[in-house]
Amino acid sequence: MRKIVGLACLALALTACGGAVRENAAPPSTPPPTSAAPVTTAPVTPSQVPTGPNVSGCFTEKDGKIFTYGDDLPGVITGKGPVGVVISYERGGNVCTWRPLSDRLVAAGYRVLLYARATTAYPEDATVAMAKRLAKEKGVKKLFLVGGSIGATTAVPAAEKLGQGRVAGVVALSGEIDAGEAAKLTVPLLQVGSENDTYGGAASLQAAHDAATKAPDNQLLVIKGGSRHASALFPSPDGQKVLDTIVAFMDRHKG
Repeated sequence: MRKIVGLACLALALTACGGAVRENAAPPSTPPPTSAAPVTTAPVTPSQVPTGPNVSGCFTEKDGKIFTYGDDLPGVITGKGPVGVVISYERGGNVCTWRPLSDRLVAAGYRVLLYARATTAYPEDATVAMAKRLAKEKGVKKLFLVGGSIGATTAVPAAEKLGQGRVAGVVALSGEIDAGEAAKLTVPLLQVGSENDTYGGAASLQAAHDAATKAPDNQLLVIKGGSRHASALFPSPDGQKVLDTIVAFMDRHKG
């Protein structure tokens, strides 16, 4: 395994270490905005940059198992529960802003996989690959797919590729799920987003909600008056409500 180390991570602003990416494939409509909300963790200083295997400088071997895939890109599996969760971040994002959700899920008994995405990797394919990887971990019996923005949009077709027997449910934050894809979904769906978001706002969420008639549970949480996007919801005034809703949804469907 190539170690992602020291000041190289800092100099690349966490990008080459598995941080910011911009997929080549175009999203269904207006490109999702990059989250501008503050991260809940303090900025990394040179003395704090991990010197061993890590993902974007914020997940290390103390958090769980660091792995590499593809062109030596990093990922982490944290937690030890029998129900797995694959998290696919938003365009221009990285795993660090998803730490509030990851930590909450691990505390609730879930096993969470977060991964850095290559520039050329479409989230749907990467999500499927990561779900298959996590499913091979000893003791993992079910999986949830969680995505932000383009990661949320592609989580539904990824779930359909994996099949109902593997996927316990889909959680989509600020996604624009195609109505045709939503209509085919046969696993529980939770959508969360801000009313005034330019990508994955109230109208888009409602359209997917109305189309997902085969989903055995079809839940929608719209933050009124807001425009925060994907993981930017976590440090917002409604962040606790968002986290509580996600965990309650998963607890209800983990079996």
